[in-house]
Amino acid sequence: MIVITNPIAIANETNTIHALFKCGLELLHVRKPHFSEEEMKVFLSKIGFVYRSRLVLHQHHQLAILFGVNRIHFTENARTNWSLETKNKQKHFIKSTSTHAIADFNKLDCSFEYAFLSTIYQSISKPDYTSDLNVRKAITERTNYKTKLVALGGISAQNIEKTFQLGFDSVALLGSIWNTNQPIQNFKLCQKIALLY
Repeated sequence: MIVITNPIAIANETNTIHALFKCGLELLHVRKPHFSEEEMKVFLSKIGFVYRSRLVLHQHHQLAILFGVNRIHFTENARTNWSLETKNKQKHFIKSTSTHAIADFNKLDCSFEYAFLSTIYQSISKPDYTSDLNVRKAITERTNYKTKLVALGGISAQNIEKTFQLGFDSVALLGSIWNTNQPIQNFKLCQKIALLY
């Protein structure tokens, strides 16, 4: 199971991140789109060294080696503009990416260990952001089984079981962790269900 950081800095964020890792969080996607390189350095330096192999960088990929991070993530736009030169430089990293249509997911090559498909349900972190994805239809049209399919968007303890039953390989949590007063309890609830799959 994956957790994605809140896009902006929030109170007690590092403590919450450490608590999530202690509870068994597999991967934390560090998505801070407005952070400068210096802000990202400060953020990463606060995360315990023992957890850095479980971080995935969305921005400032050049910091990965410096901080002992071996995973990087690509937005759809970054993936589309991925030059051969950059691809060769980044070949030793474990890579993931984002998709918003099953047709795009199906076209991914084996460079990517997994990919997000979003938005699955009504977004928790962006209440006015709704999904127009026909999830059941998308799952039946899946032809790429080399890349793991990860559900993103509106995932919570109330629908995580249904999500796995639909055929997703994993899930990513954002709003159900950061838009609540009980991030650890919510994570544990989701984790308990996910472990059944």
